[in-house]
Order: sequence, then C-alpha cells, then structure tokens
Amino acid sequence: MNNNDHTHTLPKNALRDIPTPNSDAKEIVALLKDNGRVVGYKLSDGQVLQKEEAVAYAKSGGIKGVGVAARNDEEYLKSIPDGTEDNNLSHLPTVSE
Repeated sequence: MNNNDHTHTLPKNALRDIPTPNSDAKEIVALLKDNGRVVGYKLSDGQVLQKEEAVAYAKSGGIKGVGVAARNDEEYLKSIPDGTEDNNLSHLPTVSE
C-alpha cells in the first residue's frame, strides 16, 4: 500500500464498541436533529429513539451497521467504516419528532 491510498473514513479502532447485532436487528433510516445536532435516530421499523436509548439498544444488539463512539464522554452511534461513505449516518435524511 502506498501513501496515496488514504481513505477518508474513521478507523475502526476509533469506535469504543462494535456490538454484534441480533438476527432481528433494525437499521437506522433517518436522523433526528435539534439545531443541527443529532439527538435521536429513526429505525427501519418506524421506532424513534433518543440518542441515549439508541446507544443502549445498539449495545444490546438491536441496531445493525453501527458502532459506539464517544466525544466529551457522550456516547453516540457511528457507521462502521466499510470503505464507502454512501451508507454513513451523516448521509441519512433528517426527520422531526
């Protein structure tokens, strides 16, 4: 690999935890934002969870395709880096509560 092969994705070791999803795990289909900050997530079954609830649900295997990261001791969900940005959470639509 040469130095020109840098991808602009976060390395997996930047994630605090990558839970193993259950067989019936849901996907995140939209973000809930308040003044530009993500405060929750809408799941593929229509359920809307606040950020803290979603982190706990993901840790228990309820959400697939995400890992848990932390900023300033606040945990949040992040897409598991897979070499493409097309499925990153930041590319999802925003919904209101």
